Amino acid sequence: MRRLGLLALLLIAAIGAGAGWIDSQISRPYRGRRPEKVFVEIPHGTSRWNIAGILRHDDVIRNRLAFELFSLWHLRTPLQAGEYYVDRPVTTREMFWQIAQGKIYTHTVTIPEGYTMFDIAAEMDHEGVCGRENFLTAAQDGALIADLAPNAKNLEGFLFPSTYEFTHHTTCEQVVKRMVQNFRAVWESLNASDANAFAQGLSADQVVTLASLVERETPRRDERPLVAGVFYNRLKHGGLLQCDPTVAYALELEGHPVKVVHAKDLQVDSAYNTYRSPGLPPGPIANPGEASLRAAVTPAVTDYMYFVANDAGGHFFSKTLAEHNRNVAKYRKLLSGETPVEEAAAKKPQHRGPS
Repeated sequence: MRRLGLLALLLIAAIGAGAGWIDSQISRPYRGRRPEKVFVEIPHGTSRWNIAGILRHDDVIRNRLAFELFSLWHLRTPLQAGEYYVDRPVTTREMFWQIAQGKIYTHTVTIPEGYTMFDIAAEMDHEGVCGRENFLTAAQDGALIADLAPNAKNLEGFLFPSTYEFTHHTTCEQVVKRMVQNFRAVWESLNASDANAFAQGLSADQVVTLASLVERETPRRDERPLVAGVFYNRLKHGGLLQCDPTVAYALELEGHPVKVVHAKDLQVDSAYNTYRSPGLPPGPIANPGEASLRAAVTPAVTDYMYFVANDAGGHFFSKTLAEHNRNVAKYRKLLSGETPVEEAAAKKPQHRGPS
């Protein structure tokens, strides 16, 4: 009996020691010799033992057996495949629950409405999703929208602005494809094929081009149908659109981006310069959001032919050039001083267009 009691005590002590060892292995944060930040890839169908092996190989956990034993203790809890991001010392327990809860790595990137493909490329590069030049190369694949814009040289205008989540392995080509897919979903929701815009003689890619002008002209959603209506009126009457953002885009294409359009810039020799070239530019100058696309598809019916900025983030609209020139003067009085754009308006009010 004494021998059985001694064996029982030894067994209890061994169990206690084993439990203590497991707890010491799974409860202390472990850094190891790995880099400060590491991505851990768990393929679909990987067994618990092999998951433990991957974590140990990547030097994320202290002991493979300890992870396996802890995992077996929670056998009813499934472990989920995916890519996991470790940027600090973690315990084995924390790593187990991160995988069990499927907290896979995603990189969230928000692309604002009105960004050009150059802006998007810079943002993707800054966020570490993909390099600027690689993104711009991927954005040249006009085949992705050939049915809507058969003559498009790139995807400008069709990279839909939104918030995206990407994994560590997402390629530039996949990024671009997803943005175009989002554009198509919004475009189809507008029932654009039956739209008023097409009745006015514009093709789908021209409507997107007009939407990009609307996007860059006004930040106010309530104004966008009206701005689109002004542009349609000017197109109908064969007048120059005289849209400052098209000049800015022309300069960016030449490698000379500007934040403010000056009077001298209005003479840039480019098909995108709507102060010199009649009609719409040859393609979009930015990537419009849903509100601008909707405005271009269903513009407001209006007699307005001109608009100029006011001091409240919107615009003054007018039907005649004389009224427009008075609005320009009103705007100048509202400002504390003239800006370069308004100097251009003051010098050539008789030629000044809608913006």
